[in-house]
Amino acid sequence: MSEVITSAEFQSKVLDEKQPVLVDFFATWCGPCRMLAPTLEEITKDMDGKAKVYKLDIDQSPEIASRYGVMSVPTLILFEGGQIKKQTVGAQPKAQIMAMFD
Repeated sequence: MSEVITSAEFQSKVLDEKQPVLVDFFATWCGPCRMLAPTLEEITKDMDGKAKVYKLDIDQSPEIASRYGVMSVPTLILFEGGQIKKQTVGAQPKAQIMAMFD
């Protein structure tokens, strides 16, 4: 299962990370978020050693979601060097998510 991170971990696990980091901004009550979960598990395995994949619960960390303008879930944001590289909203097919790393 993808690791769920907190606001306190966001700086060290996402912004300070050398590898690309894909963050799934999700909510436990979100149906499309649950549909996306198995795809993110596959991506986590596929990208092992190349990128990190984390989940951030917007209800537990609303200040981080607000900082990045997350208005609906799921929102996927790819960070590189602490900066947003790519962003997508909604449940996406695996190929489209993997293309974010290109």
